[in-house]
Amino acid sequence: MDGGGNLEASIEQFLNVEKQMRLAGDVAGTKKAVTDILQLCFEAKAWKTLNDQIALLSKRRGQLKQAVTAMVQQAMTFIDQTPDLDTQIELIKTLNSVSAGKIYVEIERARLIKKLAKIKEGQGLISEAADLMQEVAVETFGAMAKTEKIAFILEQVRLCLDRQDYVRAQILSRKISPRVFDADPSKEKKKPKEGENIVEEAPADIPSLLELKRIYYELMIRYYSHNSEYLEISRCYKSIYEIPSVKENPALWVPVLRKICWYLVLSPYDPMQSSLLNATLEDKNLTEIPQFRLLLKQLVTMEVIQWTALWNTFKDEFDNEKNMLGGSLVDKAEEDLRERIIEHNIIVVSKYYSRITLKRLSELLCLSIQEAEKHLSDMVVSKSLVAKIDRPMGILSFQTAKNSNDILNSWAMNLEKLLDLVEKSCHQIHKETMVHKAALRS
Repeated sequence: MDGGGNLEASIEQFLNVEKQMRLAGDVAGTKKAVTDILQLCFEAKAWKTLNDQIALLSKRRGQLKQAVTAMVQQAMTFIDQTPDLDTQIELIKTLNSVSAGKIYVEIERARLIKKLAKIKEGQGLISEAADLMQEVAVETFGAMAKTEKIAFILEQVRLCLDRQDYVRAQILSRKISPRVFDADPSKEKKKPKEGENIVEEAPADIPSLLELKRIYYELMIRYYSHNSEYLEISRCYKSIYEIPSVKENPALWVPVLRKICWYLVLSPYDPMQSSLLNATLEDKNLTEIPQFRLLLKQLVTMEVIQWTALWNTFKDEFDNEKNMLGGSLVDKAEEDLRERIIEHNIIVVSKYYSRITLKRLSELLCLSIQEAEKHLSDMVVSKSLVAKIDRPMGILSFQTAKNSNDILNSWAMNLEKLLDLVEKSCHQIHKETMVHKAALRS
């Protein structure tokens, strides 16, 4: 190409060819004509002309879908070869406007928006990038590969977390079912039946399903950390711990197992927490980090734990956590750990005593009477414990008030046990008598 005039003349020739092919309904010919026009503009480095031609060709009357698809796909290969960022953004925006509302280029449009969002993020415009990504609902794309869909949604979640939009991050994360990560990729590939959509191959830069699983749970940890939902954080780490590549490498699983232990200890007492705690204790890998085995053991043993002794033992491990994979624990973790130990101690006391004075309880907990009463009240309100305080007497009762039905049922049960005992005794006496009679006869 020796000049703009020469380029325009060549384009004009191809436009005439394109018109003839389009009107004749020749798919292959139309596709070749449009791609040749774009190639001419690209080789001449005429980026403005390229944008104009893309817009023009897509709007021509009766333009074939296949020609638009070929044009968008070809122009996408030029994006990375643009001379500067402004030209790149302009080309992406042109392709975006051409593919908007066209279902046959929806995958290409999603990839274009992802590319544009990456550029915006690089410029520090996180909110703009997040808004761009949220325009696209990839879960409705039948022809997009499963891994690419998941990767796209995870990118949407990440951008929402980056701009601290936690509500939208949760809504988007629910588009991914955790069960999808347990699928066996080797069984997935089936030949499509006639009439079914052909699913495209995922691009080379899309991570594998197991890698996406790790990214998903890391993002969920970020989300749950915002509200200090310790049990959920622990379950997320548990899912990461079960990924084969993590479980085979001690350098990876040791920090993850430490985090599982810490967040289980920080979780308020409930049946799910208790179940996970006991399951983790049975893990053979816990022998590699005996300090944490000891910590969990103390929590499942029904004995009062001395807070100062426990903190002195584990303070270094707690501080060392920030040097581990996954970073330090949440800001108020130390304060919450103390809360959990107090709650554990109150539950232990309730198992051993039916009635106890508040003064004695505060001594056992190493707290003032007011503090002990506050923690006790919080546990009663959260239904972790049943207790009543007689303030004038200063006595705490852990017994539940029985209604008349419960009392009658317990009496009936006691009578049943008594009659059963009498019957067994009579049977034993009768048996002994028979044995003695038989001995005397012989």
